[in-house]
Amino acid sequence: MRSIVPRSCQCASRTGPIVVGLMLALSAGLAEADVVAVVSARSPVTALSKNQVVDIFLGKANRFPDGSLAVPIDQVEGAAARNEFYLKFAGKSPAQIKAHWSKIIFTGRGRPPRELSGSSAVKQLIVENPNAIGYIEPSLVDGNVKVLLSP
Repeated sequence: MRSIVPRSCQCASRTGPIVVGLMLALSAGLAEADVVAVVSARSPVTALSKNQVVDIFLGKANRFPDGSLAVPIDQVEGAAARNEFYLKFAGKSPAQIKAHWSKIIFTGRGRPPRELSGSSAVKQLIVENPNAIGYIEPSLVDGNVKVLLSP
């Protein structure tokens, strides 16, 4: 049976889902929040370079410059704050971060940071543990945390 729909409409019906997908992908990028790397206000650490922060989160360093233990706190995989943090601070996509940790775990050289759901949970743990370091939205920064680095 031959279709009576004009060719121009057939083409539009095939490209419609593609256009919708692109629009969703672009709007997801706009939903990303800015993030800042923070420690507890009780932490003796006052500043870190971007490389130092990235090394702690990628398991290449487990101590702050003063020698104290650094406990990185990640947000859950797929969180906009996590994606932005790794993209802006480490220059790595979510897939690259996943591949990095898969290799580290497989070779037995380390374990990824503990994951918490959302910036509020990350902030709460950081406030409670002066050795913790994490990233949160700037709107959550108050006297309980110190900003070490912003993109």
